Amino acid sequence: MAKSPFKRYSGFSLLRNALSNHRRWPRAWRDPEPRKSYDVIIVGAGGHGLATAYYLAKLHGVKNIAVLEKGWLGGGNTGRNTTIVRSNYMLDGNANFYEHSLKLWEGLSKELNYNVMFSQRGVLNLAHSDSEMESFAIRGNAMRLNGIDAELLLPDQIRQMVPHLDCSQSTRYPIFGGLLQERGGTARHDAVAWGYARGADALGVDIIQNCEVSGIRVKDNRVVGVDTNRGSIDAPKVGLAVAGNSGRLAAMAGLKLPIESHVLQAMVTEPLKPIIHTVVTSGASHVYINQTDKGEVLFGGDLDLYNSYAQRGNLPRIEYVVQSVLTLFPCLRRVRLMRTWGGVMDMSMDGSPIIGKLPIDGMYFNGGWCYGGFKATPGSGWCFAHTIANDEPHELNKALSLERFETGALLDEKGSGAFAFSH
Repeated sequence: MAKSPFKRYSGFSLLRNALSNHRRWPRAWRDPEPRKSYDVIIVGAGGHGLATAYYLAKLHGVKNIAVLEKGWLGGGNTGRNTTIVRSNYMLDGNANFYEHSLKLWEGLSKELNYNVMFSQRGVLNLAHSDSEMESFAIRGNAMRLNGIDAELLLPDQIRQMVPHLDCSQSTRYPIFGGLLQERGGTARHDAVAWGYARGADALGVDIIQNCEVSGIRVKDNRVVGVDTNRGSIDAPKVGLAVAGNSGRLAAMAGLKLPIESHVLQAMVTEPLKPIIHTVVTSGASHVYINQTDKGEVLFGGDLDLYNSYAQRGNLPRIEYVVQSVLTLFPCLRRVRLMRTWGGVMDMSMDGSPIIGKLPIDGMYFNGGWCYGGFKATPGSGWCFAHTIANDEPHELNKALSLERFETGALLDEKGSGAFAFSH
């Protein structure tokens, strides 16, 4: 058996380091100074950017890579989401991509030699009308045709599965049934960022924090490098993976993307004993709920429907989301809300992501993830790395190109993906 590159500790050593206030802990990744040039620069050290660097180095042999982050690693949307993972999409262009990502999730802890706490507790989408049940049947059949697990459930089955859910006919949103993807679930968001960071660093990738990009240099329609608060850095290839700041970065190169930035809030309650053992989503009330490993009930809703780059929301949206949660789970009415936060969502015009080349040679874009970029993290990085390394998309992300907004080949799930079952 090959020896692990990571130092092993005895029980005594672990105890000693645990009591050392972290002073004795070794670094999980380096903190290098930026070099003058790299073969590839990835802007954004969230899950997508770090995964891209990892797969570029491991699968494509590109070793001279820098990941630039204006703040701290994983401090953007990667650390500000509700951690849901699923592949329950209807259209082929989305379904095949997200299913590939889910398969990567299933082996990710082993791949990275780091526990990302992936829990396949299932994702249950509730139907609140006959027409919604019919659309679930259509989508479930489409998923099964693509080899993706899907099961249509009746109210009695849902009542047994989620006993604290109000399945009565007197509730504001009566439950007519639901669509279950058992292989869906959750993962630990910061562990995903840390696992990819450690893996990429071990392969020689420079992860440079507190390094904000202030300009993108272009000559004769080809990118030649970036300017940062730590100096200019040359590179023939630059990939953008900055979520809600996509429009800002693209504008530095003179590009305007079909992207809007909005605030999306999430919140958690005080810890409880386990009462919700799966992820529950409701399109009619636009809310999604699961319980964390710490016992907190974690939930979110729709966007704060104004454009913003701020990582905070407002009270009316919190009030609406809490009302929706209590409609589904009245038993939570006396539970205290612990904290709320906001992430900046990069909303594409058809609700599907963009992974591909930009009109400037050597520039690539990964964004437009709308409500649910976290679930795509491994597949996104895998496909984006292929696109950058080969200067052309993989078959899995060919339909997710920027050009679809020009040709009209949009991937609009009509509420069955990005909006009705968001996170």
